[in-house]
Amino acid sequence: MNDPSLRRRLLAEFLGTALLLMAVVGTSAMAADLSPGDAGLRLLQNSGAVALALVAVIYTFGPVSHAHFNPVVSAADWILGRRTGTGLTTRHLAGYVGAQLAGAFAGTVLGNAMFDRPAVTIAGTSRSGSHVLLSEVVATAGLLLLIAALVRTGRGASGPGAVGAYIGAACWFTSSTCFANPAVTVARMFTGTEAGIAPGSVPGFLSAQAAGLAVACALVPLLYPQDRRTRWAATPHDSSRPPRAATTRHRG
Repeated sequence: MNDPSLRRRLLAEFLGTALLLMAVVGTSAMAADLSPGDAGLRLLQNSGAVALALVAVIYTFGPVSHAHFNPVVSAADWILGRRTGTGLTTRHLAGYVGAQLAGAFAGTVLGNAMFDRPAVTIAGTSRSGSHVLLSEVVATAGLLLLIAALVRTGRGASGPGAVGAYIGAACWFTSSTCFANPAVTVARMFTGTEAGIAPGSVPGFLSAQAAGLAVACALVPLLYPQDRRTRWAATPHDSSRPPRAATTRHRG
């Protein structure tokens, strides 16, 4: 691509998503080694470490790409910003999603390798059932509503902590353990750790996440009417920028 700004943003999305998946896979492997007989303790270890890693990754890359790391976040930005021209363009959306998918796969491979596991293993953990898919709809819609609430009310600076807290909590209050991210879902097919998801379960998860996206995009305009002074992405500096600068910056 010939746009230096876009290249920087795509690199940030690649690296941020990779680090997120390294945290997911790595903590799953470490928890399995430390607490092999206690599933509840493993979930506590996983959810806490991933939530903290997500906070750190958003702070690190938010000023560059606005820290999407998730195709449904990017898609919501594109959908909700079409009317006012403040969201991602179609070309940028395609770039973001590609970078996120590539980063998620790279992070999974590295996470496996760091714990001396095969770089790529097809996961065997089946995650199915209507209750699990309903959990994914709720988890995805809730995440998108949280981000919209923060940004559209001028509280984007609270994004890293709030998003990390939501993901950490949703690992416990959803039976799916809150994937809420198509890139994460696809990449976790390639790990033999407890974080994995069998290929046969992936289509259902992706459909549920798409449904959560649709629910959020229907509710956001009703709950938080469009404000051109705000941006979608939860980054540490959103609330401190002048309104016009914020809109221009987001277009990149």
